[in-house]
This record gives sequence, C-alpha cells and structure tokens, in this order.
Amino acid sequence: RVYLCTYPKCYERYGPHSMRVLQFGRFWNEQHGGVERHAHLLCKGLAAQGVDVVNLVASRDLRGLDDSVDGFRLVQAPSFGMAFRTSMSPALVASARRLHREQPFDLFHLHFPDPLTHFASLCLPADVPRVITWHSDIVSQKYLLRLYRPALQREARKAAALVAATPAHFETSPLIPPDIPAARRHVIPYGLDYQPLKLTPRTEALRTNLVAQATGRGLIFALGRHVSYKGFDVLIDAMQHTQAVLMLGGDGPLKASLMQQAARLGLSDRVHFCGRIAEQDLGAYFHACDLFCLPSVTAMEAFGLVQLEAMSCGKPVVCTQLCNGVNRVNISGKTGVAVPVGDAVALGKTLDALLKDEILRAEYGANALAHARDPYSVEAMSASHVQLYQQLLLADQGRQRR
Repeated sequence: RVYLCTYPKCYERYGPHSMRVLQFGRFWNEQHGGVERHAHLLCKGLAAQGVDVVNLVASRDLRGLDDSVDGFRLVQAPSFGMAFRTSMSPALVASARRLHREQPFDLFHLHFPDPLTHFASLCLPADVPRVITWHSDIVSQKYLLRLYRPALQREARKAAALVAATPAHFETSPLIPPDIPAARRHVIPYGLDYQPLKLTPRTEALRTNLVAQATGRGLIFALGRHVSYKGFDVLIDAMQHTQAVLMLGGDGPLKASLMQQAARLGLSDRVHFCGRIAEQDLGAYFHACDLFCLPSVTAMEAFGLVQLEAMSCGKPVVCTQLCNGVNRVNISGKTGVAVPVGDAVALGKTLDALLKDEILRAEYGANALAHARDPYSVEAMSASHVQLYQQLLLADQGRQRR
C-alpha cells in the first residue's frame, strides 16, 4: 500500500492512512468511450496499489448507485440525460460535496473536457490539489466553446498538475494555455489490461468462425461508436478499393446511415455490422483480423485505445494522420501506416496493399506487439500516477509549512 505518513492533513484528520483520491470519471456504461474506460482502469490500478479511490460518475438516468467495483468505490449520481455531450446531473455536484464531508479527500482528479465535473470541482475546497488529465480538445461545440474557453483555461492554470497521454497532446492543443510551466505538465501514457484479449477455447472458436466468414479474403476490423468523428463513412467508401471484408463493431446514432451507405455502394456482403461486442469476445475479433483500421477524421480522436488492443494482439494498424497522440501510438512505417485524413481512395489502396503483403504485415505486427505491451500497461500507468500524487501532496505540505 502507498502511505503518505508525512502529510500533515493525514495526521490531523486520520493518522497514517493511504491516499484518498476522488476521480471524476464522467460516466459508467458501455455506451461511452475512451475517457470513461481510462478512468475505470486508472481507478482499478490505483486501488491495486493501495490508494483509497472513489470514482464519481453521472448515471444514465435518475437512478443512482453506490457500489464497490474492482477494489474501488463507484458512485453514480442520478442524471436527467445528456445535452451537448455533457451529463445534466446536478446531483453529481451534491454527491461530490457529500463524499468530501464523509471523509475528506487528499486530491481531486478531473478528466477534461467535461464542464459538469469542472463545475463540481469549483464547489469543493480550493485548498485540495487538483490533477487534470487532458484527453482531447473540444472540437464540435465551437459556439459553446467561445463561452466556456476562459473558464476551461483558468481551471487548467490553477491545477497542480496537467496530465496528457502523449507529448503531442501538449504540442498540438490550441486550448491548453501555453504559459503553464513545463514542471506542471506531465506525460503519462494510457494503460490497458491486456489479459481479457488472450484467446480462450471459447474465443478461439469464435475467431475461427469469424475467419471463415471472410471466405479467404482479407479481414479488416474497426471498432468504435458510430459517430461522425470516427470516420466510418470514409472507411466504407474505402472498401470500394479492396476486395477485403470489413467487420465493423460498435453502435451509435449513425449506424442506420452507415448501413444504408454500404447497401448503396453494393458492399453489404463485405461490410458486416457486428453491433456492440461483449468485452469477453473482443479478443476473438482482434485475433481474427489481418489488420485494424482507425479512420477518425477529427482531433476528437486524440489517442485511440483500440489501437493498443489491436497491437497487443500482434496486428498492424492503419490510422489517419491526425498529428496528435493517435500517431504517437501507431508509428507509421513501424507498427502500421497513417494515411491522409478523410481520403477514402488513399485509405482503400493502403488497406489493399497491406493485405497483399504478408511479410510486411508480419513485420508491422511484431513491432506493434512489442510497442504496446511495456509502456502502455495499467501497472505502469498507475505507478506513474501514484508517484505524481505523492509529489503533489509533499509539495503542498511544503507550501503549508511556509
């Protein structure tokens, strides 16, 4: 366990104890994406290292929940639903205050962008250090951003630490204030638990079935919410330039239009819509495919955790050249290929060429496997956060003494 016995607030309130951290995890259900998944894995990893973690999220409806999951406490605050990609949950603010009154936290960890948890943080004691993980910029809500930007940047400047998964997050973001000192900027790569992706007798049988469905043709796998920034419409257009089979996992508001697009292009027999794939079945899809594709078209895709999942299964990745964290994960020419954003012809020809080159695919796949496993583990990510938390709390102790 991780103890901060020299931290004076700990002695005054409780005596020696493990760090107590409030994570604002945004949501908790499979309809949401990478930010929520990262927060879950981080909470799980921190709890395994002895940190007392509470993950506070907005529920999907008016039903709240207080439970224990993977060694940490999960609190879901009732919500009225979503607006502008933000949960309408006044109860989350009240829950944050109640949890801090029950047993004060040593540190608050926020995951931006998220106006709701930003507001909730403002309602908590200002003397508790804040850590902000900057996942991506706000891209689609441009008019609302004009109003929110000053508050967003003010909070970023006040944070004890700003964390990003790659240097590219800091280098390319127009929203992160450039005057934040380098000492307060920290790069901590996202980590994944790769164990569920290993093949079992059950998933091996599913993998064999998926390969059979390709009937000897190349098999491309893509996965994500069916929303505009994922670029799945570009990928379907690109399928006109290859004879491969595409298995597209996930669900979302654009699913019907994507299915109509595939039918209109005469691709219904080669573009299979797999729906939402159960976590325990994902390994079969990654192992079955010849390559994985991430065709995202905007900087809202700032990292792409699914790339790591594919790479951990020894698969090369074809992504788009977003010039951000996506391209730090998939290194073009080493672990896969990056193509111009939104270029269906280039994407299709790249997919086709790579499918026809078994030797190059094997080389990229081996490189991808080696690249994914070490720096992008839950253990490495959690240990780095614990170290950061300790540094911040000890620095806060020093400021109080002065």
